[in-house]
Amino acid sequence: QVQLVESGGGLVQAGGSLRLSCAASGSIFSINVMGWYRQAPGKQRELVANITSGGRPNYANSVKGRFTISRDNAKNTVYLQMNSLKPEDTAVYYCNADRIIKYSGSSYYTGYDYWGQGTQVTVSS
Repeated sequence: QVQLVESGGGLVQAGGSLRLSCAASGSIFSINVMGWYRQAPGKQRELVANITSGGRPNYANSVKGRFTISRDNAKNTVYLQMNSLKPEDTAVYYCNADRIIKYSGSSYYTGYDYWGQGTQVTVSS
């Protein structure tokens, strides 16, 4: 069973910084794209940033220049460094892995679209 567990959310003043982490656990052989999404009250979930297994990042326009996504493939972990935070960044942040190859003995299995439980980020003005 694969699980994604986020950490690092909290309350911060505008202009401050937070670093989110998401660790995938289980019998994992490889993970394709890992990313961060967020959902504010009354709004749809939106992509914040994602990163390929080769380290190529992609950012939403609203966070470019302020957020940095990175990953450690050996630890199956993705990070989101958030700087210059704004009140409009307030949301529940979710970690996602789009495709995971798992192993069991000598067999390999592919699973799709894994989500963490979410972590609250609140930015006060």
